[in-house]
Amino acid sequence: MIDLHGYGPRLAEGALITIELAVLSLVLAILLGLATASAKMSRNWVLHRVATLYTTIIRGVPDLVLMMLLFFGGQIGINMITDMLYDRFGVDIFINVNEFIAGVVTIGLIFGAYMGETFRGAFMAVDAGQIEAGRAYGMNHWLVFRRIRFPQMMRHAIPGLSNNWMVLLKTTALVSVIGLTDMVRVASEASKATREPFTFMIIVAVIYLLIASLSEWGFARLQKRYDVGYGEAD
Repeated sequence: MIDLHGYGPRLAEGALITIELAVLSLVLAILLGLATASAKMSRNWVLHRVATLYTTIIRGVPDLVLMMLLFFGGQIGINMITDMLYDRFGVDIFINVNEFIAGVVTIGLIFGAYMGETFRGAFMAVDAGQIEAGRAYGMNHWLVFRRIRFPQMMRHAIPGLSNNWMVLLKTTALVSVIGLTDMVRVASEASKATREPFTFMIIVAVIYLLIASLSEWGFARLQKRYDVGYGEAD
């Protein structure tokens, strides 16, 4: 039996934090991705330029650099604003950036850009003739989106969505650098204290692999659901 030297409960708590962080980051990334895809396909040049700038910056800067910039830079920026409020209005406010929230926002922002490209490609793959047919039947814009465009978009988007989720899941390991006590940070502390890095890191690797395997199964079921009514040739 593996001796975890009393770090078992902390590893379990860290694993739960990792899962919560990944899921909330995914939700934010999907929302930002849909907004980004819509903006990049918009005829409004301002929205298009802003979305293009967003995806270009995010995809061009390493994730770790972005995380440190947003966390530490964000804290400095907030402190500058609160100092200004105190100097001008005498309002004394102190805001401490929560590591978990910072991790969710940072990872969500990073993968929102990737999701945006995934959704944009999926939207463009939807047959325009079916959308026109829906409108010819008297469907309004929202009904066309809900009954025709979104289900078919998801059919094309799921492979990319699944891939982005797998990368996002592994990216959660970076939050340990900003002080969040996830399972990677707990394993790192335990490894230093016990001098048994292999024991704890292999456990973390197995947990990540288990989550990834369950996720892959879930996305396969989701893909099968959206593929209903389409042959393999499609």
